[in-house]
Amino acid sequence: MSLVNILMIIAVFLLYNLLLFYIGWNIRVWLRNTFGFKKKWPILLAMLFLGYSFVFGRFTGEVEIINIIGSYWMGVIQYSLLLFPIANLVVFVVKKFTSLSKHSIVTWAGYTLLICFVGIFAYGTYNAFTPVVRSYDIKVDKQVKGTDDLRVVMASDMHFGIMSGKGHAKRMVKEIKQLDPDMVLYVGDIIDDDPTPFIDKKIDNDLAQIKAPLGTFAVLGNHEYYGGKIPEFVEKLEDIDIHVLRDEVAELDNGITLIGRKDKTDTERKPVKELVDNVNQNNALFMLDHQPYELRKAENNGIDLVVSGHTHRGQLAPNHLITKFIYENDWGYLQKEDMHSIVSSGFGFWGPPLRLGSQAEIVEINIKFSN
Repeated sequence: MSLVNILMIIAVFLLYNLLLFYIGWNIRVWLRNTFGFKKKWPILLAMLFLGYSFVFGRFTGEVEIINIIGSYWMGVIQYSLLLFPIANLVVFVVKKFTSLSKHSIVTWAGYTLLICFVGIFAYGTYNAFTPVVRSYDIKVDKQVKGTDDLRVVMASDMHFGIMSGKGHAKRMVKEIKQLDPDMVLYVGDIIDDDPTPFIDKKIDNDLAQIKAPLGTFAVLGNHEYYGGKIPEFVEKLEDIDIHVLRDEVAELDNGITLIGRKDKTDTERKPVKELVDNVNQNNALFMLDHQPYELRKAENNGIDLVVSGHTHRGQLAPNHLITKFIYENDWGYLQKEDMHSIVSSGFGFWGPPLRLGSQAEIVEINIKFSN
């Protein structure tokens, strides 16, 4: 590890602990002012446990309660960064320009913050576990044997594991079966790093209930790579007829060709041009690429439809402003000449089981072909 990387790690560690101190100090001031609670050690220990609960959860593995606390704490951190400075500023301004007592101002500022956090977490949890179906209608100027239209259902970023568990998987299965798709596409981050919870909870048995006449296909996302158990996970998917494409092409009998890319995480993944070199360009070309990069390259190589995920649309507002800046298409639909790009905000979530500014979603794509 280089000296620069070591210094960056130290800097992040120090900044994070300063943030924990800032949050703990605010909580202590409010508790002391409102309830007369003056002890420091309970708050210090609580902040250390909460602050590193996500790390503890990664090491304890099977202790789900620690993983749950750690995941929610990540949401607390984000909105503490946004709300605590505002609360501090309001207290300062009101104290300076009104005759209200400091005790009264701090008390009500604390209660207001508490209500805000409860509202954010309640609404965010609802959005995370209450999926919607988003439909897009597109036209592809190519012919497909036996039909003029096709219903494709796409889901991404399920992050099945401890937090996005069997119950959430059952919701997805129910929604997809009701849509009665001709084809199902999963575009990466199906699991949250380690496939062990996915296997132990038998989530593969739930996914096996989804059947589509033209098949179910998948690509891997960055989190499958982080887990380091790709062969084991891919075998589970193949066992239930989910065909995983890793820089591979699947040509269907009806004139549709699926091109599945390895994730951008894989430094050895093939360029788009190499993948399409030997495909029939008269076929309808659908590309599965977890991260919505290289849309221009897909367009230049004759791809008709690119489906992606990864962005979560920021998952927690106002992070969507960041993803909108980074990606040409961070969520929803974009057409570039004859190529269509559709990016899902994802069915699951990473970290806190919260969504603000986005909602858990399944994507339905209704495709009209030339006569």
